[in-house]
Amino acid sequence: NGAKTSFKISIGPIPQRWVAEHHSYIEGEQFCDNMVKGPFGRWDHAHKFLAVSDDEMTIHDHVDWKLPFHFFSRIGAPVMVMPRLRQMFKHRTRRINADMNRQAKFKDAPRKRILISGSTGLIGTQLSAFLETDGHDVHRLLRKTSSLHPDSDKDKIVRWDDQTGEILEGSMENFDVIIHLAGAGIGDKRWSKKRKQLIINSRTIPTKNLSEQIAHLKSPPSLFMSASAIGFYDNRGDEDLDETSTIGSGFLAETCQKWEQATEPARSAGIRTVILRTGLVTTAAGGMLQKLLLPAKMGGMGPVGGGRQWQSWISFDDQIYSIHHLMNQDDSEGIYNLTAPNPVTQKVYAKTLGRVLRRPAFAPIPGFMMKLLFGKMGKGLILDGQKVHPKRLIESGYEFEHSDLESALRDTLGRFN
Repeated sequence: NGAKTSFKISIGPIPQRWVAEHHSYIEGEQFCDNMVKGPFGRWDHAHKFLAVSDDEMTIHDHVDWKLPFHFFSRIGAPVMVMPRLRQMFKHRTRRINADMNRQAKFKDAPRKRILISGSTGLIGTQLSAFLETDGHDVHRLLRKTSSLHPDSDKDKIVRWDDQTGEILEGSMENFDVIIHLAGAGIGDKRWSKKRKQLIINSRTIPTKNLSEQIAHLKSPPSLFMSASAIGFYDNRGDEDLDETSTIGSGFLAETCQKWEQATEPARSAGIRTVILRTGLVTTAAGGMLQKLLLPAKMGGMGPVGGGRQWQSWISFDDQIYSIHHLMNQDDSEGIYNLTAPNPVTQKVYAKTLGRVLRRPAFAPIPGFMMKLLFGKMGKGLILDGQKVHPKRLIESGYEFEHSDLESALRDTLGRFN
């Protein structure tokens, strides 16, 4: 009771912050939240959980809402709001079912004590929440300058100086799994010489320091999972790439190689290490898709630079679920490509996004414009591409939630048929 949650929603092109306060909590039965700041004149939401059997329950939601200027908006309000509400609850139902189905696959596996770096980032936040709801004891590895969310458990924090490896608070001892996801955003700013060095250093230095810390622990983890990216392969045209493919050339390939090599101290100490070479994570909450949404909604998202370059994407769900899957495999080790089994060309990506949004997607965007706007970053992230396949992930028995792009886009954008 009294806890507050803050998030952003989009009403047309305008983002708005929604702040909800929780109250009337009864363990195992219900909780309620009311909007204290946001787009509605009133929003009171009661969530009730009713047990049907030992392994089944029903969720009942009751929402009392009205728009601002209720006297004037009350007639058109149902037409404006109810379709969005139905969409929201449909998406939530899909999310709960998908999460529970994934967790059920490993219901008999022992619960683990897990330490996650990058836990405040886009992927780390959702991975932490998913693992916690699966019954794992999740702790967060934070830099000395990182702020702590008011609702975070202060007893589950390990604080360190990622540039020196010094532990400032807590201990890394006695964790079953350590998952390392931290690193400066690769597509946040233009690639100046200074920015490129920051991108490399923010990955290699903390990874090496963490690996050395792990290697010298008295009770080290049985598994160390460290992020990387498919930029390792660089621009390879139509060549089919998997985990056995050689390194490419260029800035991204060099960065990923150094990033992966920084895990050597942990591997040399005999700690089972998994390298997660991640593709383009498809989510409206961030990354490339978030940047494309506004022009796409305005009908200005067509083929970029000819559209022939390959885009090896992965849904946000599969990014989380594949990490969970590999964490629960006793023999997982080495490099895994975290990409969907069906990469697409940029032209197909743009066309599919337009179809999902019901917007035209034929206006071409010249490659020189991307270079003009984004410099070397535009070439490395937008005009270059890789046709990557998740060979080892599939061989490990992983089943994709979204194997085709349209399914992933519809899910993250809430545009269901």
